[in-house]
Amino acid sequence: MRWVSTTATVLAGALLVGCAGKSVTVTVTTQSIARSPTRPPVKRPTRLPVNEYRVPSGSMEPTLGIGSHVTLQPGSPKVGEIAVFYPPEGAEEQVCGPQRHTVVLGAAACSVPIPTESDVNFIKRIVAGPGDEIYVKEGHVYRNGLREQDSYIKECGPVPECNFLTPIKISAGHWFMMGDNRGESDDSRFYGPIPTSWIVGIVRGATPQGSSE
Repeated sequence: MRWVSTTATVLAGALLVGCAGKSVTVTVTTQSIARSPTRPPVKRPTRLPVNEYRVPSGSMEPTLGIGSHVTLQPGSPKVGEIAVFYPPEGAEEQVCGPQRHTVVLGAAACSVPIPTESDVNFIKRIVAGPGDEIYVKEGHVYRNGLREQDSYIKECGPVPECNFLTPIKISAGHWFMMGDNRGESDDSRFYGPIPTSWIVGIVRGATPQGSSE
C-alpha cells in the first residue's frame, strides 16, 4: 500500500464502522476530503455510546483480521493496548503537524499532530505514551532504548516506511499509535501522537470474521 496516492485508498484502509444497535446502515464516501483555508469547520459527529466496531482493513493483522468485531470499554490508555480513536484532521492524507508537512521516510516520525481531530475512527495499538522517547527500526519500536516485545506484529523489514531512525519524544497527554501490520498501516508515524481525549475506547474483546456472535 505504501505511499498511498489517493484519499480513497487511505479511507478504505483505515475507517471503522460502528456496530452497536440492531440495524445500522453506514455509507462511506471515497471522494477527496482535502480541506481548503476557506472551508467551514467540519461538523463533528455526536459521540454515541457505541461499544462495538467492525475492522474493515488489514492494518491490524495478524492480530485482528478484516471483518473482525471488537468490543470497547472506557479506561485509561496503556502501552500495549489496542484502542479506537479519532485521528488528527489530515490523517487520511498523511499530513503532519500545524505546518501540514509530509514526514521524510527514514528520518523522524511525526511528533506533533494537527491540533484538530478528524471525524473518522481508526484502530491501532498504543506503542508509546507521555514522556517516552521512541524510534522505529525495521518496524520494531524502540521505546526508551528498549525494543518492544512485539511477537504480535507482521514483519516489514528494511522498507523505508518501516524505518524512522531519528528519535522523537512523546508530549504529555499523548499516545503513539501503530498498526500491527507495520508495512500496511497509516498511523502515528505519519500524522503524530493522539491526545488522550481523542481515544474512544480500549479493545477488551474480539470476534474473528465469520464467528458466531
